[in-house]
Amino acid sequence: MPDDMPEMTHGEDPERSSAEPVVEELDEAECLQLVARQDVGRIAYTGRFGLTVFPVNYRLHEGSIVFRTGQDSPMDEDLRTGSPHAEYQVAFEVDEIDPGTREGWSVLVHGPAHHVMSVEERAAAAESGVAPWTGGSKEQFMQILPTRITGRCIRRVG
Repeated sequence: MPDDMPEMTHGEDPERSSAEPVVEELDEAECLQLVARQDVGRIAYTGRFGLTVFPVNYRLHEGSIVFRTGQDSPMDEDLRTGSPHAEYQVAFEVDEIDPGTREGWSVLVHGPAHHVMSVEERAAAAESGVAPWTGGSKEQFMQILPTRITGRCIRRVG
């Protein structure tokens, strides 16, 4: 993210500000830095009932998004193709927005949702430290392997 982007503070009235909003594209490295700072994102995919979006807590680990879901949960079932080595394409969004200043950023990650199954993969995913926020068993590790990462920020200048 640009170094000159101000810290977001709540309660500022953008109508009284003479600053103009500027939208800037973020490069992949900036996007990954922002994603690493957050804990909650939204996974989007086409499920059995159509377009589906769920918030999940996650960790950025070794370049991929790692989160957990329940074995045989609706998300787990929706993201299983039934074919070996075939994986659903998903989108994963993370943002930070300040409504008071009307500034913030958003990052969108595209890639396959991989069910972490082997002992080696599970050990690597567990190293991420991701732990479910909700109750119940969330033993199925999932990994989004980014194929495209885009982002932008909006800030006021002037």
